[in-house]
Parts: sequence; structure tokens; C-alpha cells
Amino acid sequence: MPPQPSMMPLRLFAGFLIALAGALLAVHLDLPLPWMLGPLLATAATRIRGMQTVCPAPLRNAGQWVIGTSLGLYFTPQVVGHVVDHAPAIVAGMVFPVLLCGLGAILMQRFAKVDFQTAWFSCAIGGASEMTTLAERHGANLERVATAHSVRILLVVMIVPFLFQAWGVAGLDPSLPGTARVDPPGLFLLVALTCASAFLFAWRKLPAPWILGPLAVAMGLTTQDVSLSALPAVVTAGGQLLIGWSLGDRYRPGFFRGAPSLVLTAALYTVLSLLLAAGFACLLVLFTDVPLPTLILGTTPGGIAEMAITAKVLQLGVPVVTAFHVTRMVFVVLVTGPLYRLVSRKKSAEKP
Repeated sequence: MPPQPSMMPLRLFAGFLIALAGALLAVHLDLPLPWMLGPLLATAATRIRGMQTVCPAPLRNAGQWVIGTSLGLYFTPQVVGHVVDHAPAIVAGMVFPVLLCGLGAILMQRFAKVDFQTAWFSCAIGGASEMTTLAERHGANLERVATAHSVRILLVVMIVPFLFQAWGVAGLDPSLPGTARVDPPGLFLLVALTCASAFLFAWRKLPAPWILGPLAVAMGLTTQDVSLSALPAVVTAGGQLLIGWSLGDRYRPGFFRGAPSLVLTAALYTVLSLLLAAGFACLLVLFTDVPLPTLILGTTPGGIAEMAITAKVLQLGVPVVTAFHVTRMVFVVLVTGPLYRLVSRKKSAEKP
């Protein structure tokens, strides 16, 4: 029986306490990205065990707003010039995920035994919500598409920060925000402008509105040397907590038992994608002076928020990593549907 509406505040408060406890424990254990990984792991573990906590969508949006705004504050005029200098590598990073999608669709069809449209949208490395929307439009199995993306995001977030911590490459390519000063009037104006932009992006049904809307405004101001305010450290940590909490809230009892072949294939595809992305980054480093760790983060098949947080905490070229993932996500969202129709027509024509 579903919980009564009157239980919602209690479920929300319990979810917050679990996420906060996970963050504090991760800080104590010196885990990488503790304010995101701790809440994610604690929430996912308790949700899978049957606890009916909840992280409402507005809180997830608030976490994404923090990330989008904080990322935009890195794009000073000097940094923008640096990013533009590496445009060819960023363009290559846009095309690479499309090739991964084709490989993943073959694996998903063969080993998970799903139809082509479900396999295709399960393996497209765009935003999970945007890929689910496209999957619904093309008649794919929404539950399986959502499951595949949840497995991919979970594995990427769990694997990549630990590998980078073990690698010991933090701070190799520091890019500091345009301002480090918290100015209350300026902060109020920054919040108002970035929130208005997020609502506008959502109203226009643009992808990832609560990241890209604030990012666009904060970046536009910073590129013009307009420094309203930095975000307080507690807000940045809170944003990471909300992101981790919302990611962990996706999981339910029996998640890993519901479609074992799909989960295993999605995990195989994710690990293979990570290896291929690292190899692709090693190839790109021959043609650019961007440090290899930054290129690996830029080509890693994760979400904008998760990879940007990783780059921000480890100080590994935040603007370049952000540019890689924003352009990749927008490109994948735009081409995944048309490419699916093209490939499916070709497959139909080849049938006897």
C-alpha cells in the first residue's frame, strides 16, 4: 500500500537526514566527492532496502541550479579564450558518444534481448530524463531505458572519483571562479537572474533547464567581467548533497533483480565506455595541451552535474570539462532521434 500523503513531510525529513548522515560519514572516511557520493550511496542503500523516503523534484532542481550557477562563474574572458582554443577536441568529444551509442545498442540487443529502439535509447549518452522522453516518443520500453541510465550514472559516479583519488591528480589544472567574494546584494541578484533563466528554459522545454539556464546567465555575466557574487561554500556543499540525494532516490527494492540481463549488460556497456573514453582521451592528448585527466573527465560517459562536480572538487579544468559535457549533451539530444530513425529505416530495408 502506498504511503499516505500526510506521511510526505516525514518521508522528506527522513530522506534528508539519511542523505546528510551519508555526507558526514563520507567526509569522515575521506571519500572523494563526499557531499555527493555519501548521500547517493546512503539513499540508494536505504531505498533498495525498502525505506520509503523521498527527494522531491524541486530539491533536485535546486541542486542542479547550484551546479549550473557555480560552473558559470568560472568562465572569465581569459578562460573562455582557453576553451575556444580547444574547440576541435570538444567537437570530437561531441561525436564520440554517438559511436558509443551504436556499440552499446548492439550489446544491449544481443545480451539483454531488448528491441532495437529500447537498446538505442538505453545507450545514448545524453541526459537520462531527455533520453527517456525521446524513448517514449519512439515507442521504447521506458522502464528499461530508465534502468539502463540509472546503472550507467551510478557506476560512473562510483568508479571515476575513486580512480582519480587513487591517481592523485587533483589540482593539476586549476581554474578559479571569477570572484571568490560573497556579496549579499549581488548574491540576491545572481539568484534572481539565474532562477528566472531556469524557469525560462523549463518553459521552453529545453534540455536540463535547471543546469543550462543558470549556467548561461552566470557564464554570460562572468564573460563580461560582471562579478555579482560567489556562492557561499555551504550552498555549494548543499547543492552536491541534493544531487547525490536525488540520484540515490531513483532506486527501489528489487531494482537489480528486476531485469538482471539488462542490468548486467548496462554495467558491461558502462565499463567498456569508460575504458574507450580513456583511450579516446589518450588519443586527443596528442593533439592538444589539455591535461590528460581533464580530457578523461571531459569524455567520460557521465552526466553534466556529476562530472562537473568531480572537476570542481578535484580542480581539473572545470570550464573545459563543462564545455565537453554541455556540448555533448545538447548534440546527443538533437541527433539521437534522427539517427535512430535513419538506422531503423536502414535495418528495415535490409530485412528480406
